[in-house]
Amino acid sequence: MSSCSCCRCSTAASLPPPPLVFRRNSKRGREMDYESSSWIWDGVYCHPHLFGGLMLTAALLGLSTSYLSGIGFSSFPYMFSDLGIFPTKRRENKKRVRVYMDGCFDLMHYGHANALRQAKALGDELVVGVVSDEEIIANKGPPVLSMEERLALVSGLKWVDEVIADAPYAITEQFMNSLFNEHKIDYIIHGDDPCLLPDGTDAYALAKKAGRYKQIKRTEGVSSTDIVGRILLTSKDGEVRDNQDGSSPLPADKGTQSHSSHVSQFLPTSRRIVQFSDGKAPGPNARVVYIDGAFDLFHAGHVEILRKAKQLGDFLLVGIHTDQIVSEQRGKYYPIMHLHERSLSVLACRYVDEVIIGAPWEVSKDVITTFNISLVVHGTVAERNSSSPGGNDPYAVPKAMGIFRMLDSPKDITTTSVTKRIIANHEAYTKRNAKKTQSEKKYYDEKVYVSGD
Repeated sequence: MSSCSCCRCSTAASLPPPPLVFRRNSKRGREMDYESSSWIWDGVYCHPHLFGGLMLTAALLGLSTSYLSGIGFSSFPYMFSDLGIFPTKRRENKKRVRVYMDGCFDLMHYGHANALRQAKALGDELVVGVVSDEEIIANKGPPVLSMEERLALVSGLKWVDEVIADAPYAITEQFMNSLFNEHKIDYIIHGDDPCLLPDGTDAYALAKKAGRYKQIKRTEGVSSTDIVGRILLTSKDGEVRDNQDGSSPLPADKGTQSHSSHVSQFLPTSRRIVQFSDGKAPGPNARVVYIDGAFDLFHAGHVEILRKAKQLGDFLLVGIHTDQIVSEQRGKYYPIMHLHERSLSVLACRYVDEVIIGAPWEVSKDVITTFNISLVVHGTVAERNSSSPGGNDPYAVPKAMGIFRMLDSPKDITTTSVTKRIIANHEAYTKRNAKKTQSEKKYYDEKVYVSGD
């Protein structure tokens, strides 16, 4: 809107400050809340011709301006709001919209997190159903993670308000009525990729028929099937070998198999990082806690150690090591997920305030000063050598400063233990992936653009 020096400025100089509010229009029998009568001045400033036209019309109808003043300015908002000229604020308690989204959430990744972020944006409260182990086995094959582990992952996401355990794979009429009546769900959400039952029918057909279904955009470049495929590609006949020092087991070499064969197809964008970030900096007196690691194949153990770390301060800063550092420490087949994928998974956790994407191996004095770190912590369960390849302790500086603490890891699950579950059931997961790969190929072949996200 362009400024008008002949109307806005001269009028503003001659008129006194606006008085306070008027509340009730007894003629309409409804209560409205006005913070001030600035609507009058907005009308004069922004719509001088319209305002003058209204006054002229009143005069032509034989009404004087004194009569209009007799009506009182308090009546004007209600007259004009009915015409849609000036907006009003009504004292209404708007009903909070509750949305529901379900899933297996096996091998939780940033694609799951982004789906739930989009679902939350369609309402005020997000309720998430976690499909039971039995239903997953019947419809997709054996899950990698237990129900307890999957619940911990979903509950740890910043966009989730409530969780329903042991949800059915298909939205049956009975369960749908339970969602609408008991859980007060307004809409059921799913991605634009089809979710078919073994008989070929749509798992969300009833929700669509009821007119209570909304669709979100699938996150490109990642899926649980893709991650399982990456792990299977690093294995040889289901065998794994241990490091020479007896620490983290690594997949066996597979001849011509190279690390590039399971490179992610995810294309990181700054917009996605902004969507996942809280965008908040710590206050000047905040107690900043720092924890670093690979956070590969983000799992329940990661969620729990991050929760414990956050309890020790006001602001949790997480350092995500580069792909090169992780590979040097754990072997050429690691990390399974690359740096940006791992960063998004950590950012999605409700206990995390900020991440360093590509954190250094050693926690230096400069890092501590730059981020005003008060405490550096590390879990007792970790998958790396106690020192860097050069033999240096990465926590030597914070230890010398007296700001380092070891935390007892609440869970003993690790990235390696997850990969070993898949490799141990190599045949079952290979069969499962073959079936899923066909459906995903069909999705991409028939894919159309979906707006949103």
